[in-house]
Amino acid sequence: MDFLALTDFNLVARHGGFGRAARDSGRPKATLSRRVADLERGLDLRLFERGARTLKLTEEGRALYERTSVLLTEIDETAAAIASGGGAPRGRLRVSAPLLFSQTAMGKLAAGFAAKYGDVRLEVTTEDRAVDMVEEGYDLVIRVNPDPDARLVGRVFLRDRLVVVAAPELTRPKGTVPVPAVVRGGGTGDQKSMWEMTGASGTRRIAVEPVLHLSSLFMVRDAVRAGVGVARLPLSLVTHDLAAGKLVHWGDVEGPEIALWALYPSRRLLSTRVSVFLDFLKEAFPTGSPDELAAFID
Repeated sequence: MDFLALTDFNLVARHGGFGRAARDSGRPKATLSRRVADLERGLDLRLFERGARTLKLTEEGRALYERTSVLLTEIDETAAAIASGGGAPRGRLRVSAPLLFSQTAMGKLAAGFAAKYGDVRLEVTTEDRAVDMVEEGYDLVIRVNPDPDARLVGRVFLRDRLVVVAAPELTRPKGTVPVPAVVRGGGTGDQKSMWEMTGASGTRRIAVEPVLHLSSLFMVRDAVRAGVGVARLPLSLVTHDLAAGKLVHWGDVEGPEIALWALYPSRRLLSTRVSVFLDFLKEAFPTGSPDELAAFID
């Protein structure tokens, strides 16, 4: 594959047309057109749908652009760093982070990172779905207890756990009498269920009956504060309320811990941008405890 032709193809795809690409780069429009045509012939693929006034990537063209644009950017940035005699991080850093972590900590983290690394353009997208890092052009993703993926490597930088909490005025249940509960998600109806929790006196089970289904853990916490019912919430989210007496700890939820991972593609060389962001997370959460995450919550 002709590297120069691939570079020109990315230039045209990024600008959405030969004219705009030529004006921005100062390259002749005819040269760009010829190189893209050479690339199409070499691959035996049509990369653009050409209309009278429009230019649109084909499905194959979009796949090629998404897979090569990040690599070409990294090559340019590596060459610039070597030429300047230093490895200072620079360029765009795209991060995907889950909703709760973004709401609690990412704003302050992003501000601190931007102040420290002014040449890095940090872009954070908040979403809980499993993204495809390569296809969607992310440099790093933060995920909670991710499924194993041979394409990704990373590290745990935070650990949390679920606790059962309630307002002080909510009476603890006796026997099999159900207690009202606030739960996250749409649910499948207000069906009674049993929650298992451990405390100083050992393990016990309580019957709960959902009275509220809410989509945000912050909403769940606020409803529990108001005394509507009991809830299972991350310790970091209720640490301040427990210390202030606004909520009472009924017990710990049995099950695996909540581990936040920072992940990046295993087949890609770790860029300076990603490396310094990982170090920045380590500085922000040196022990990775729930208390350290709670410190970010107002």
